[in-house]
Amino acid sequence: MKKNSKRENVKKQNDVKAQKKHDYSADAKRLLVKLGQKSTAGGGNAYFIGIDLGDKKSNYCFLDRGEEFLAEDQMPTTLEAFASYFKAIPRSRIALEVGTHSPWVSNLLEGLGHEVYVANPRKMESIKKNKRKNDKTDARTLTRLVRADPQLLHPIRHRGIQAREDLTLLRARDALVGARTKLINCVRGLVKSVGGRIPKCSSESFHKQAEEAIPSNIREMMLPIVEQIAALTAQIRKLDGQVKKMSNEKYPETALLKQVEGVGDLTSLAYTLTLENPERFAKSREVGPYMGLVPRQDDSGESSKQLRITKAGDMMVRRLLTGSSQYILGPFGPDTDLRRFGLKLAARGGKNAKKRAVTAVARKLAVLLHRLWVTAEEYEPLRNTRLQGEALAAVANG
Repeated sequence: MKKNSKRENVKKQNDVKAQKKHDYSADAKRLLVKLGQKSTAGGGNAYFIGIDLGDKKSNYCFLDRGEEFLAEDQMPTTLEAFASYFKAIPRSRIALEVGTHSPWVSNLLEGLGHEVYVANPRKMESIKKNKRKNDKTDARTLTRLVRADPQLLHPIRHRGIQAREDLTLLRARDALVGARTKLINCVRGLVKSVGGRIPKCSSESFHKQAEEAIPSNIREMMLPIVEQIAALTAQIRKLDGQVKKMSNEKYPETALLKQVEGVGDLTSLAYTLTLENPERFAKSREVGPYMGLVPRQDDSGESSKQLRITKAGDMMVRRLLTGSSQYILGPFGPDTDLRRFGLKLAARGGKNAKKRAVTAVARKLAVLLHRLWVTAEEYEPLRNTRLQGEALAAVANG
């Protein structure tokens, strides 16, 4: 067994060395010579190319305005391979699937002068519901669609490099919070299984409460987990300080968003980095669908189904907006138009009335934050209430 594992490791090392030595620019030049007169497709693009990005290898295929694919092959999903290969390819229209590698690949290809579209496979029935789905088929589908009409790809736009790098801080914090939550639930469950119970407390103070409440017969086994929870809490607190500093110093526009009570440094910074540029939305109302906070639609004739929200967009930001919404509707929430709107919805009763109200307030909050960002206005918590009162007074006096 050890000899086999050694052989496998040597083989992997040799494969890596071979990839580094391989000249992919020469492969591209040989392809262009082979294609000959087919190297011009018109419209300013030499080829239409579809790339199905994989973690280690990516499938690609070339197509011109004819029906036959000109070339199909694989290449390593590495910066060196893509740079050397596509630098030798004349300007082409390229389609990629959104994924882990699509941000840097799209930036690289655009920098080399290509026209790049990043497809959203969740909205593409030809890929999502294909009964014989594989990497080669996906690459072919992307190629045909980008040649016919790029809008069929439902293209998305990646954030800028700086925004992606800064979002890493928030995602790292989010991962630590998730890990701490799992450990806390583990401790509570194990303590209950032996007849004990840890008092209700915040996540920040859990390690202090748990250390005293754990029964003596399992204390020795549970203390290592409690120590890990304490360490995670310290790390999260440290990252919170970094988030606050970044929000105040690097993104001062977050101060406009923090005018709304219930929106803090974390939510405002995540919102700002996710939208990146508020001018990309013609209307503030477009932010609700972008965040996935609007119901899905499946209407046909007189039938109009009541469906769940789309959950499109960034999951972390949607969760933070929902948390702010819960605070606004909670016992400590201030009296605002948002709170009155949500409480009115919740008062209607029915199944899941409170949950619907929280989602509706989160959607309105997303729209409000965009409006404050664009106009730089001072937030007025009861603006709608004031305007309604003035309108009624005008009617009464008129």
